[in-house]
Amino acid sequence: MVILIKIIQVIFALSLLVLIHEFGHYLFAKLFKTRVDKFYLFFNIKFSIMRAKKINGKWQFKFFTKNLPDYEGETPIDINTLPEDDWRRYPEHTEYGIGWLPLGGFCKIAGMIDESMDKEAMKQPPQPWEFRTKPAWQRFFIMFGGVLFNFILAIVLYGAILHTWGEQYLKNEDATYGIAVNDLSYEIGFRDGDKVLSLDGEVPKDFHQIQVDIVRSQVEKVVVLRGADTVTVNIDPIYIPAILNTPGMFDLAFPFIVTDVPEGSINEHSGIMANDEMTALNDSSMFIVQAIQRELLKHKADSVAATFKRGEESVVVPLLVDTSGLIQVHIQNDLTKLFNVTENDYSLLSSIPAGCVKAWNVIKNYIKELGLIFSPKTEAYKSVGSFISIGKIFPGTWDWYRVWSLTAMLSIMLGVLNILPIPALDGGHILFLLIEIITGHKPSDKALEIAQTIGMILLIALMVLAFGNDIRGLFIK
Repeated sequence: MVILIKIIQVIFALSLLVLIHEFGHYLFAKLFKTRVDKFYLFFNIKFSIMRAKKINGKWQFKFFTKNLPDYEGETPIDINTLPEDDWRRYPEHTEYGIGWLPLGGFCKIAGMIDESMDKEAMKQPPQPWEFRTKPAWQRFFIMFGGVLFNFILAIVLYGAILHTWGEQYLKNEDATYGIAVNDLSYEIGFRDGDKVLSLDGEVPKDFHQIQVDIVRSQVEKVVVLRGADTVTVNIDPIYIPAILNTPGMFDLAFPFIVTDVPEGSINEHSGIMANDEMTALNDSSMFIVQAIQRELLKHKADSVAATFKRGEESVVVPLLVDTSGLIQVHIQNDLTKLFNVTENDYSLLSSIPAGCVKAWNVIKNYIKELGLIFSPKTEAYKSVGSFISIGKIFPGTWDWYRVWSLTAMLSIMLGVLNILPIPALDGGHILFLLIEIITGHKPSDKALEIAQTIGMILLIALMVLAFGNDIRGLFIK
């Protein structure tokens, strides 16, 4: 059931993104009186689940039908010889449909060299309703429309999320007890209780984004407050791949405060009381939960002497440790009771600019992350994933907050990726259009076809890399 829910969420999110993206192309094409041959959700290789076309003012529908050719070899089919109920007689009307392969969708614009690689159509004399006969500035907006609408969708979604659920995060300055380290951060030079002051001179805002910020900006110097001393931790670039792939490098340190001892615990009658705060273990001073947990693992099936602060007193309590390294007590882990967690609520009006700011920050961060992929030393290319990776980030239960948040993020990812100046992507077409606008010379259709082919090869190679990484990840942990 969990896998099914994830699959449904992925298809829902990607379908919405594709519809909005292709609608951006569609809207500007219609605005500039450019013929749109087909507008489809999902790919319709060989046949379509549903087709719809408005003919003579009436909508007509067909279900589970084969795709019919528009050409016999390189010769266009004479539409006047077709029967009245053959939709090919009415090419001036857009065909809307749903394909059977749920991996995207498309908007086929007449007279445009796109992923369909419809070379026969491009061999015919140019027509006034075709993309290729429109002014360069109109073609620019038709191509940019998809990316623009993806960004608009992200702004709308982020605004709606902020208005509905608000925003909650821990400012770095409010991480009272600093960080709790894992093996990697300890090896680099960090210690439990360090309070991060700056990353290459920049003061971090969100505590839980520190590790991500280090990777995105490939930070080399981190200044921390260690006790009363200011210490600079130098990060060798060789650690960047490990930081990228080792979650929990900077856990939030918090004190070991007992809330209760459950019935049946091995320490039920030890004398521990609610609100006892551990300050030492076996005469070694420690109060951070993560450090205490690591120490307890060294005493499995044994006993320890724990020192607790109880009001103004300090008491020592002998405790048993089970075979899993636990003392079987409940501790305070509600961050809102331990820290000053920042909570922001947004009215409908204020959520709009807040959504714009949120979307812009995500765009900037994603551009930085793309830069990591093209930097071999970071080995970020090993993290490039396909639909399998996308599916993993969705929750196993239907959670609208997570679904909409991930959809907004994916919308930005789709927009940024599409604007890259790579042939076969919108950005490749936009690059050629900008060159045409600046130079006044339009590239030949043959040059565009070659560029489109090269771009398709690059995209296929990227898909192979993504699926390869995911498949390898299924077998190698």
